[in-house]
Amino acid sequence: MRRTSIGRRLYLSIMTIFLVFAVAFIAFQQQREKEYKTGMLNLRLQLLNKQLAEDIAKERLKATDIDDYAKILSLKGIRITIIHPDGTVTFDNIQKNHQKMANHRNRPEIIKALKQGSGSTIDRKSKTLQHDYFYSATYFPHQKIIIRSALPYNDDLALSLQADQHFVWFAIVAIALLTLIIYRFTQRLDKNINNLQIFAKRADSGEPLVTDDLVDFSADELGEIAERIIKIYKRLQNTRKEQDLLKQQLTQNISHELKTPAASIQGYLETILNNQQINETNKTLFLRRCYSQAERLTALLSDISTLNRMDDASGLMGEEWVNINNIIDEIQKETALQIAEKKMQFDVFLPDSIDIYGVRNLLYSIFRNLTDNAIAYAGEATTITLWAEHSKDHWHFVFSDNGAGVPPQHLPRLFERFYRIDKGRSRKLGGTGLGLAIVKNSVLQHGGTINVRNNDGGGLHFDFTLK
Repeated sequence: MRRTSIGRRLYLSIMTIFLVFAVAFIAFQQQREKEYKTGMLNLRLQLLNKQLAEDIAKERLKATDIDDYAKILSLKGIRITIIHPDGTVTFDNIQKNHQKMANHRNRPEIIKALKQGSGSTIDRKSKTLQHDYFYSATYFPHQKIIIRSALPYNDDLALSLQADQHFVWFAIVAIALLTLIIYRFTQRLDKNINNLQIFAKRADSGEPLVTDDLVDFSADELGEIAERIIKIYKRLQNTRKEQDLLKQQLTQNISHELKTPAASIQGYLETILNNQQINETNKTLFLRRCYSQAERLTALLSDISTLNRMDDASGLMGEEWVNINNIIDEIQKETALQIAEKKMQFDVFLPDSIDIYGVRNLLYSIFRNLTDNAIAYAGEATTITLWAEHSKDHWHFVFSDNGAGVPPQHLPRLFERFYRIDKGRSRKLGGTGLGLAIVKNSVLQHGGTINVRNNDGGGLHFDFTLK
């Protein structure tokens, strides 16, 4: 059994509530208007009763003259009755033989008039004339009379007391227009939700989303949100595909990089094992080369492990306040021999104390990898320079050398994993191809940015910030 769509359910709910409200409001308005017209007619008759009582009291009008008085009124068929408080009829302009009329003490309008001063009855059949009348009675205690005026309750009077039907037609037209507007709105809502449902099912089952039925959303806020959701999902899909491709390439690169030192170690050990006559000098040389390749393999695995921790569990790496000056002093001591061998110079211009809240190992890897990279590629008798300054909420560092630099076309790719300008030379120098990738990821991990360019006078210029 097919479920009713949310748009249709919303439409039916809104229309049910609206129609109930509209019908109740129209009925209320009709009744209110009828009561208003009835009240105005009653007021008019009450004023007539008071005028008659006043004229009778001042002897300007006698009971026998009321016939003529009633004829000149603009109220067709008006009936005027004068009643004693005990219910005895003393005059009636329609029933001339009023002595034979029954006592009116029990008439509803008379009862109300005696209690409240005035009373009216709508559509009551006269027991005397056997005709429906609209009665309005007024009690005048000083004169001890009740004057009751009445109009025949015929089709004309009933029609005049009815509510104006133009309001009903206006309400019907308004309901029709509103029904159409709500229907169009819920149709658009239904369409958007249906497209989102199709999208959710296809996304869940992994089906392709480039289809015409997911493109046509209505031009409203929900349609815009739906389109953005699908675009974000597609972007995430593309990002996931790119990540899968990068992981595949990275896996291939890792496999290739690991094979080289592993194959070298295997080759040297096979030579030693298969040549029993090898002299001690060559054996020692081969073992040293095995050790060198094992060190390279260890460094490669360490760099890969560092990158994986930053990619997968950066939030689990402990943070603390780290003094950068201490790290630089440590690196200078560790690389002093290499710098001396290459007749290089390491100039440091730092403020007295630079404290950064972050992961010490990653902060250490930034400056150590930049230093190792400069030692390896800047060339002999060159100078490494490091300086820093504080700016707002971050530290700004410049790490540069005055070596040969790199060809401009290679600069945009220097931070890629396993990217080498000269692969043979890099491996010969013991590089893993991951040092600058670790530098960039560590800088980003600490809320900073990094750029690289060639110095005007030669050498590389790394410009980066740490939050």
